Amino acid sequence: MVSELIEKVEQKQLKKNKPQFDIGDTVDVHVRIVEGEKERVQVFNGTVIARKGYGINETFTVRRIVNNEGVERIFPVHSPSVVKVAVKRSGYTRRSKLYFLRQRAGKAVRLREVWTGKSDKKNIK
Repeated sequence: MVSELIEKVEQKQLKKNKPQFDIGDTVDVHVRIVEGEKERVQVFNGTVIARKGYGINETFTVRRIVNNEGVERIFPVHSPSVVKVAVKRSGYTRRSKLYFLRQRAGKAVRLREVWTGKSDKKNIK
């Protein structure tokens, strides 16, 4: 009973066009930043290493390397501060959480790219 009421209220807060991306994809997350009176959009690019939750509580984690230091940010999918999520390349993965990438550095962090050719099958490069 209570969850049905909560879902009805949350339904208005959900984004109509939810971004389409998977674990292992390299994405550009456009985030709205407010600094005093000014507002700007900042791009955070990296690899999606996790998705969790559902509905209004759904989040995804993006990891990138800056100055030889790993940086991870967790973004709510339905947040108004997330303007858009653009997929730059799709990575092939066999897991839903890519936490093992935290122990890797350099070229070992890269994932195999998934590309779709003219056939119906998923091709792995």
